Amino acid sequence: MAVPDHSIDPRIFESARKEFLENGFEKASLKAICEGAGVTTGALYKRYKGKEDLFCAVVEQTVKDLSEVAHSRGDRDPAAMSDAELIKAWDMDGPDMMWWMRFLYDRHDDFVLLLSRSDGTRYANFQHDWVEVLTKATSAFLAEAQRRGICRTDVGPEELHILLSAFWTTIYEPFIHRSNSTAALSASCSTGIRRWNFTWRSSPQRRAFLPTKS
Repeated sequence: MAVPDHSIDPRIFESARKEFLENGFEKASLKAICEGAGVTTGALYKRYKGKEDLFCAVVEQTVKDLSEVAHSRGDRDPAAMSDAELIKAWDMDGPDMMWWMRFLYDRHDDFVLLLSRSDGTRYANFQHDWVEVLTKATSAFLAEAQRRGICRTDVGPEELHILLSAFWTTIYEPFIHRSNSTAALSASCSTGIRRWNFTWRSSPQRRAFLPTKS
């Protein structure tokens, strides 16, 4: 049995990523992708069932990386945390925000594909689905804080999803508008921090957490 030639895969991915970024999934041309990679359509179809299969292959590693981050943050047992640790878990500071932005900017093109070039694929609702993943990953921390009486009980999963959506919209913006400048990164970080901390900690009307027990 012939061993598949994987040496052309990087060329296919590079060409596909460029075509999907420029035209989006629905308008992207497999012919143009093959021409850009210097391969025949037959060679492409030996590797991928079709255009969506190729799109998913291009973003697969970034999807895995995001999933690993979400699960690693959700794997910590909130019952084993102190009250102060539970409260601190909801704070967002400069290093936290910068970590997220650098993580995403390292995967810039694929994140753009997921956010704004994926209509017609299984990732068409990625913006909503990603926030839902984070909501599920963090809801146990909220429930534990409520159980201990250090968090308002009228903040439920639905409101948590809304708050996370508002926060992540700030992060999405520079990617959707294809900006990768340092100034855009810094501005998005600052806006995200202000929005998150105002919502959760600063506003007396909307503050989620009560004062830490003495």
